[in-house]
Amino acid sequence: MIDLAFWGRCSTEDRQDPEASRAWQISRAKALVVPRGGRIVAEFFDVDKSRSIPPMRRPQAALLLGELANPDRAFSAVVVGEPQRAFYGNQFGLTFPLFEHYGVELWVPEVGGPIDPVNEAHELIMSMYGGISRGERNRIKTRVRTAMATQAQVEGRYLGGRPPYGYRLADAGPHPNPSKAADGKRLHRLDPDPITAPVVGRIFAEFVAGRGLLAIAEGLTRDGILCPSAYDRARNSHRSGIAWSKAAVRAILLNPRYTGMQVWNRQHKDEVLIDVNDVALGHVTKLRWNDQEDWIWSEKVMHEALVEEGLFAQAQALLVAPRTAAEGRKPRRTSRCYIFKGLLFCGVCERRMQGSWNNGKPHYRCVFPKEYAQANSVEHPRSVYVREELIIEPLDEWLATAFDPAHFADTVREMADAQLANDHRLAAVQAARDSVTECERKLAGYRAALDAGTDPVVVAGWITETEAKRKVEQMRLDQATSKIPKRLTEEEIAAMATRLGDLRRLLRSADPQDKADVYEQLGLRMTYDPGRKTVIARAQLRRSCTKLCPRGDLNQNTMPGWPAKTSAWMGSNHGSQDVLRVAYPGDDYRRRCTLGGDRRSRILPPHA
Repeated sequence: MIDLAFWGRCSTEDRQDPEASRAWQISRAKALVVPRGGRIVAEFFDVDKSRSIPPMRRPQAALLLGELANPDRAFSAVVVGEPQRAFYGNQFGLTFPLFEHYGVELWVPEVGGPIDPVNEAHELIMSMYGGISRGERNRIKTRVRTAMATQAQVEGRYLGGRPPYGYRLADAGPHPNPSKAADGKRLHRLDPDPITAPVVGRIFAEFVAGRGLLAIAEGLTRDGILCPSAYDRARNSHRSGIAWSKAAVRAILLNPRYTGMQVWNRQHKDEVLIDVNDVALGHVTKLRWNDQEDWIWSEKVMHEALVEEGLFAQAQALLVAPRTAAEGRKPRRTSRCYIFKGLLFCGVCERRMQGSWNNGKPHYRCVFPKEYAQANSVEHPRSVYVREELIIEPLDEWLATAFDPAHFADTVREMADAQLANDHRLAAVQAARDSVTECERKLAGYRAALDAGTDPVVVAGWITETEAKRKVEQMRLDQATSKIPKRLTEEEIAAMATRLGDLRRLLRSADPQDKADVYEQLGLRMTYDPGRKTVIARAQLRRSCTKLCPRGDLNQNTMPGWPAKTSAWMGSNHGSQDVLRVAYPGDDYRRRCTLGGDRRSRILPPHA
């Protein structure tokens, strides 16, 4: 008997039923292995993962590849339901050497059995299917984009997405495709929103009359008019919605759909290599703005205009004019180095603080107009400033002290114990596990009812329905579990920390830009509370590895999988006494000491 693991993938959960896709793939796999004495003992099935994503970046596929190195794995071979589902482009050539290295056979229906590493025909067939998979994806993209361009230009059809601020979606009749219409799908069009449409007209009128973007934004906020993200929270839950911004006003002024024309293809998705030195890692998708000549315009007005064409043209001319006048102006991007750029947040409004050079020294500020504070009932000073040098010394001391010889062993133990303690992903795992347990409880009850003499036909329907649900929940549980990183041992954490060397000396002698890179790699996030003059810091070491090292490889600059540590220190600005507090999660131990002549207070762990 040959024990095999099944490897499959379902592209998009919205367009394909995961359970139905899994069913036909595993059916093909069983049809190949069962007649030859094989049985499937494990499943690795990715849901909602594009074929263009390399296997090492698909959660379930990555688990499978990692399991190959386990000598105690439950299977001795792997079978796929369809090669195009597993491999795309050159992915087979980059992945199969792992199977060959660990002596694990890869069974493919199109080959008729396991792949022979020395058989050139087998390699040619798999390379061909990788090319077919890539070609199929490209053909689908081309067909879809061409069809959408035609529908937008000729029919003026609304092609989806959130409606622009000032409009709302209205029913436009059944879908012209009979099969989609039979499923209840309908077309939509843009109708003016009676609440927000007048605001769009006001923005254009004020801008053409000479008011600036900031003045318009402040006026709207002062008058209590909800900004786009606050008005439509369902579609903008990721935004704060605290007030109008210049960016929101500018986006409205630039949107040509307010003239009544349907405009499509203003943006496109661009696939960018994660690492140009390691193309095997694949691509990430980024949105790019298209040139205006590439936009697709409808041939006629398709919905009610909120702005006259002449007024829109005037606004565009005013938006472009400042750029022409500033051609001789030096670039606005500063050459000064702000060590905490992007890492320091305002504790009142939770926005990132901006770098500001004052009196020859770097500061960070948060400017919050009074209209914003009044409209949102926020007690926020007009300007919040904090000097960079007040933060650097206590921060470096905190980072270095945690790994000095006196505290090294205790810090490593605390970091090992703290892993996953506050990981929000654990809630998703527990929810999925509870769903699986509930399904199993129901199945046990149905079997008991069957034994008690209940109608077998009725019970069979219950069992089938619940069993299907249990499989879906089990797949979700597997996916949720795969997203939680493996817990590191104390020995592994100690080895990583040892490679850092003398952290205090390195930070003290580092170039400012190099120090900024170190802070970023540490996943540092700081929040400044101007009322208490307190800075709260959190070092989430795992986060930086995700950005800089997708494979999770260990190098001298990244420390994947480390848990977070938190600190807080207090200090007043501009020469007054500053107080430092360094805290470890869950510790209540305090002592007082003197650093650099200033009186400071620390919260230290028991071993301090």
